[in-house]
Amino acid sequence: MSNDIVMRVGEALVAGGPVGTAAEPEVAIGEMSGPMGVAFANLLGDQVKGHTRVLALLNTDVMVRPATIMVSKVTVKDTKYTNILMGTVQAAIAHGVLDAVRSGDIPKEKANDLGIIVSVWLNPVVAEQKDLDHQILFNIHREATAKAIRKAMRNEPSIDWLLDNQDKIVHKYFQMGLDGKI
Repeated sequence: MSNDIVMRVGEALVAGGPVGTAAEPEVAIGEMSGPMGVAFANLLGDQVKGHTRVLALLNTDVMVRPATIMVSKVTVKDTKYTNILMGTVQAAIAHGVLDAVRSGDIPKEKANDLGIIVSVWLNPVVAEQKDLDHQILFNIHREATAKAIRKAMRNEPSIDWLLDNQDKIVHKYFQMGLDGKI
């Protein structure tokens, strides 16, 4: 049996902070020598206006390992939003990746062989907040990134759990539609 991590996928939602600070990253993790490396290189080299792909950095000139690329789910249109996304959230994602290595969710010996793609949700309303608490925003996105990686690496939720709970879980916005709230 191979120790290669071809590709794992996970997601997480962490909320509870001020308006617009919830994080809902989706991650794909895999060996850079396989399809993940191709996807990673394509994202990095094929920039799209409004959806710039950037590496997760602790600070300028300090990239994390495993190499991690962020892709915004929201079309980036203004400077304030860009600065929040490419500052507070970028650093939070970098810390979340390192947290996943520190906890053992990502094997340390694989840190140079794996790549991570993080699809980032940052609510555009954050750019409208006058007193945005960047520490809370950072903490939420850091936690959500580590949680999404953990779920990806552990293949959670399991297929057994999903089959057992399929009819017990109702999508929040579907329920709101049923209740006439959207």
